Amino acid sequence: MKKIVIGLLMVMIASQYSCKKFLDITPIDKLTGNNYYQSANDVETNITDMYGSLFDKYAQTNTAGATGEFRSGEVIPSSNTVGTRQLRLDVGQLGGHTRLVAFSGTTTGFQTIPSTAVNDRFLLNALQPSYNGVTNQYKFNNLTTWNEYYKVIQQANILVSKLNDGIPGVNAEQTKAYIEEAKFIRCYCYFFMVRLYGDVAYYTTPYQKDPLPRENMVSVVNKCIGDLVSGKADLPWAVTNPSLRGVRASRGAVYGLLMNMYMWNAGFDPSNKLKYYQATEDLGKELEASNAFRLLPEAEWNTVTKGRSEESLFELYTTVNYNGSQVFSYAPFGESFIHFPYRLPEYDWRTSPCVFTAAYMQKLYPDAQDHRLNVWFDDPFNQNAETFQMKKFAGNTFLDSTNPLNNAIPDATFLIMRYADAILLHAEASAELGHAEAVSELNIVRGRWSATLYPSAVGDDDSPKGLKDAIFWERAKELMGEGSHYFDLVRTKRIMSKQYTDNPLTQDKFSRGGWTWPIDQSALTNNPYMTLNAYWRGTGIE
Repeated sequence: MKKIVIGLLMVMIASQYSCKKFLDITPIDKLTGNNYYQSANDVETNITDMYGSLFDKYAQTNTAGATGEFRSGEVIPSSNTVGTRQLRLDVGQLGGHTRLVAFSGTTTGFQTIPSTAVNDRFLLNALQPSYNGVTNQYKFNNLTTWNEYYKVIQQANILVSKLNDGIPGVNAEQTKAYIEEAKFIRCYCYFFMVRLYGDVAYYTTPYQKDPLPRENMVSVVNKCIGDLVSGKADLPWAVTNPSLRGVRASRGAVYGLLMNMYMWNAGFDPSNKLKYYQATEDLGKELEASNAFRLLPEAEWNTVTKGRSEESLFELYTTVNYNGSQVFSYAPFGESFIHFPYRLPEYDWRTSPCVFTAAYMQKLYPDAQDHRLNVWFDDPFNQNAETFQMKKFAGNTFLDSTNPLNNAIPDATFLIMRYADAILLHAEASAELGHAEAVSELNIVRGRWSATLYPSAVGDDDSPKGLKDAIFWERAKELMGEGSHYFDLVRTKRIMSKQYTDNPLTQDKFSRGGWTWPIDQSALTNNPYMTLNAYWRGTGIE
């Protein structure tokens, strides 16, 4: 038996030829006609709709888990019965490969995932929302589609085109800012898809009708970098309206996205890696010099997870108090790691649905002085679901014993990029360049939590206890549950070492794209240029 949350399939909506557009994507009706873009209010409505679509897509499943610690194998479902919410697996064979299924409820013939080694070939309910009659309550199958991202991309393309043509009531300065915001949204979509699927079809024309092949992902990311660099100064460093801070794109958000893009390409374009590292370091210096963002003190951590804090570069914001958002209850990462008193009623929530493995927690926290141990966890080194809790996202839980529905999830936003993320990317790039500032950058994040500071003298960076490893583990610790861990493993190639992950890939599997997600056969429909990810062919998934 092995543990994991992995892979799925994606759907690329291909087009008909001639009169039908490539991807056959139609924006919402009110945004398609030339008579719509007549005011700044129309632009605001369009942009708000794009952010809303991104939020809806992210909240379709536990995206942060599926792109983070779930897939890397650091999380195991508890063996205890947890109300009606427990992640279990059916060990069966499909196309010669073991299949993994998430579901709720108690069913005979199923067993919980044990804390043993993980095999990347386990597949999470890849083709259907249920398996053998058992409902996949976590709905990981929603992560298989990317058409929602292309709808947002098309909206952004059309908006950029209309803004370049000129919209009544929108002055030149506003036009430039709106264009850069639309570009940020577009590039975020492309970058997220690249990290999931590798090569993707790329276009920026407002009405793309001809079918396109998948483009090399390094090329796609470089095009996005060029798109963002050219106009990044047209946005303010931070959104000053407190109700929109981190929710709308700013120059800080652009810098954060660019730093992530540079570091991704550094891992896949090694001949140019020094250029990418230098660009990341330069952006990190500029971002910090702006003084537009800050790390909040540990006493204010709940403000960070609540959203719209001075630490947020970009987030998908929600709150049960203001938006009345209907968030899919399995979407927030922290929901899987808490129980009473953060969940009611007590008799249903005496244990956490999932726990982190003790071995992983020991890797993350060799330093007992690190205050995150107490602020974010109960009984952190114990896999007992009755005592273990990860409280990182639970500080804003609204408890109402008269209405259990109000206790479904903590009131926390989806953190996409934080200032701490950018600081640690700066540290990583500086370490790769051999620059001493890597240590001071690392210690900025450690210092917030009163953790033991890294010594100023840089030792053997490639040793298990070296600076580069220290920065990697700091990112794993600081950004836990924020959907970056698996991507960090992949871009740094640490995914191929058991030292860093419970779900390692061999060099051969990595080279064949084992880190990607499967692509559904429907991607080939009406597109003679489309290809699937070779690694997954013949598995019964592609």
